[in-house]
Amino acid sequence: METTRPGALDGLRVLDLSRVLAGPLCAQMLADHGANVIKVEPPEGDETRRFGPPLDERGEVAYFGALNRGKRSIAVDLSRTAGRAVLEQLLADADVLIENFLPGTMEKWGLGYDASLAPRHPRLVYCSVSGFGGDGPLGGLPGYDAVLQAICGLMSVNGEAGSGALRIGVPVVDYLTGYNAFSGVLLALAARERTGLGQRVEATLFDTGLALLVPHASNWFYSGRVPQRMGSSHPNIAPYDRYAAADGDVFLGVVNNGQFKRFCECVSRPDLAADPRFTDNSARLANREPLRAEIERTLIDFPAAALCEMLMRHGVPAGPVNDVAQALSQPHAAHRAMVIDQQGHRSLGLPVKLSASPGRAGALPPRLSEHADAILDELGYGSAAIEALHGDGTVTRPPE
Repeated sequence: METTRPGALDGLRVLDLSRVLAGPLCAQMLADHGANVIKVEPPEGDETRRFGPPLDERGEVAYFGALNRGKRSIAVDLSRTAGRAVLEQLLADADVLIENFLPGTMEKWGLGYDASLAPRHPRLVYCSVSGFGGDGPLGGLPGYDAVLQAICGLMSVNGEAGSGALRIGVPVVDYLTGYNAFSGVLLALAARERTGLGQRVEATLFDTGLALLVPHASNWFYSGRVPQRMGSSHPNIAPYDRYAAADGDVFLGVVNNGQFKRFCECVSRPDLAADPRFTDNSARLANREPLRAEIERTLIDFPAAALCEMLMRHGVPAGPVNDVAQALSQPHAAHRAMVIDQQGHRSLGLPVKLSASPGRAGALPPRLSEHADAILDELGYGSAAIEALHGDGTVTRPPE
C-alpha cells in the first residue's frame, strides 16, 4: 500500500474518548487517513483490552488491536478535576472529539458540548455515539450491538424459517454506526470549511439498526406483510440464494433476466430460461420452490470453485461460501491489501482507498497509557507535574 504521500486528513487532531467498537472504529478510520489521534482511556483501559483471548504477538488482546491502530494512548481519570484539566489542555488544538459515554456523562463532568465545549472551542466537531440518543422514550439507556439487532428487527429476519430469531454473526450495527460516525465527522468538517464553526455529530445504534432494514422496511410499508426469516434467500429476487454444489455451497446472485439466461446456458439448462414459470423475476418469485429444486438438481454435479469461476466469467454473480480463513486467504484479498502484516501484527486493511491521498495502517495499537508522558510533555507539563499526576492516580503510568 502507498505510504509516502500524505493522507487526506493529515494535520487533523482527534481526541478519541470512546470505547469498545463503534467510536474506536470511527477514530481508527480517521487515523488510517492521516489524522493524529490520541486515545483518552479510563484508568482501567478500554473494555476491549479484556475481550480475550486470543492474544496478539505482544500479548495484547487481539480484539482491541482490531480497532485502535494508529493511535497514541493516555489513560486519564476524568472524574478528577486534574484529569479534566488534562483533557482541557488536549482540547486546545483538537479538531474532533469522539465519545460514547452514557448520555449526560460529559455534562456531569462540566464538559457538555452545548453549554461548555462549543462556547470555548467553537471550531470543535463533537461526535457523540450512543445506543439511543439522549432523549425520547429510550433516551439515555445503554445499548450493545446484539441488543439493538433484537430491538430493531434485524434478528427477526435472520436465520431459517424454523430457527427462531438469530443474531447476525458480525456486530453489524456497531460497525455501521462507526461508519456513520465517520461520515458525520467528515460532513461536519466540510461544513466547517464554509462556516468556520464546528457542530455536534450524533450517531446512534438505534438509528443505524433501523436504517439497515433494507428492503424489509419498504416491503412492510407497501405490503403490510411482516417480513419473515428466509434463510439465505431474498424476499424480492430469485434465484438469489445458497445452493449445494458437488463439493461445497455456492451463492447465486441472479438479479435480472439476462443473468438468468446466461446462468442457464452455463449449466446446460436452457430449458429453464424457456420455462414459462421462470421467464422473469415475478414468475421466478411465484415459483421459487420449483426453481430451487431444478437448480439444486443441476448444480450437484459441478465443483463449487470451477462453477463460480465459469459463472463469474460469463457475467453471472456467484461465489463459493467461504469460511473466515478461506476469505482472508484469497489471492484477491492480498491484491486489494485487505490483510496487513505490520511487524508481525496482522489486521484488516483499509476498505476506503483514495488515489491521490491514500491512507495507510498506522502504528501498532497502543498499550494502555503507552504515550502518557510524551503527550503530557507536549502539553507543557514538567517532570514534577507529570509525576504528581501519576502519583495520585489521575494519569496511569506508561508500561515499563
